[in-house]
Formats: sequence, C-alpha cells, structure tokens
Amino acid sequence: MNQSADFFVRSAVTETTRSYMGSLMTFLVTSAETENRFVLLELRMKPGNEPPPHLHYNQDEVYYILEGELEVYCMGEVRTVRAGETIFLPRNQAHAFYYLSPTLRFLALLQPGGPDGYGLDGYFEAMSSPSTSMELPANATTYALSDPAPAIALAAKYGVKMLTPKETVELLPHYPGFGVPRKSQSH
Repeated sequence: MNQSADFFVRSAVTETTRSYMGSLMTFLVTSAETENRFVLLELRMKPGNEPPPHLHYNQDEVYYILEGELEVYCMGEVRTVRAGETIFLPRNQAHAFYYLSPTLRFLALLQPGGPDGYGLDGYFEAMSSPSTSMELPANATTYALSDPAPAIALAAKYGVKMLTPKETVELLPHYPGFGVPRKSQSH
C-alpha cells in the first residue's frame, strides 16, 4: 500500500512564492507532494509578462481567474476569460495569451508530466528565483526581454514546445504576435 501524502495548509506568502519572468508564482501544491499527479499554482502577472506561444505534449491545464482578464488563443479561437471563469487548455494544442488587465491573478491546476517523474513545476522553479516580496517585480527579465534559447531547451525537457514564429502563424492564426503590445478593449 502506498504511503499517502502529508497533510498541510499553505498560502501565498514569500516563503512559497518565486519571481518568475516578471511575475509571481506561488507553489501551493507541488508534484513531489502529490506523487507527480498534479500541481496547483497561484500566479500574479501583468501585461508584458506573457509566455511565448507554446504547447504541452503531456499536460492539460486548467486556469481559474481570481482577478483580471486575459485573452486566450487556442484551437483557432480567441476567448476572453474574466474573474470567476475557468478555462481548460488541452494537451497538444498550441496556445498563447495576452493579459488585458493591469494585473491578473489566477490558479493553475497542471498535470506534471515531466521527465523522470519530475513535475512541470520543476521547469518553473528552474526559471525563477525566490521572491522577496509579494509585489510584482519591477524591471524584471521577461520572456520577451530575454534570450529564449535556455527557456526553449529547458521547456523541451518538460514536454513543452515553444513555437517558432512560423509555427505560431500556422497554429494560432488570430494571434497578433509575441511581444506585440495589446490593449484592453472596453466591455
């Protein structure tokens, strides 16, 4: 019989949070704590901190929006997701985002699907540093402002493919392009 995971309570505080590409990522439940079954993260982001267009070979993703709104490109569609709504992103489907509100906060439930039993949270941990504040970092390195080669290589180890500009045009035809500023539209 397998030993069950430890019982714990955790919150979004500096001890559980990391600075990640200009954003804050709180590790609420890690893959190691669930025998690599799932990961639960809380993310705080702002426009300009979006990841490049990508797809996950082995992971479905579920986001529950706590604050703000984002525009999601996936499977030939464009959807706006607002506070109180959930979005499901299926594995093997290219997707990209624009953060439309000044700040965005959401929960992300991920299937780990990493190499050798290591969860996707291992990618995020490697790409981040310990947070010293619960405020979004100013002037931080983002995907748009960094050399993409290390992120592309590391992501591949975790079953994530960062798309080339040509692949992005083909798989996400409505997406205006990575690093192109996008303004919120009145609703």
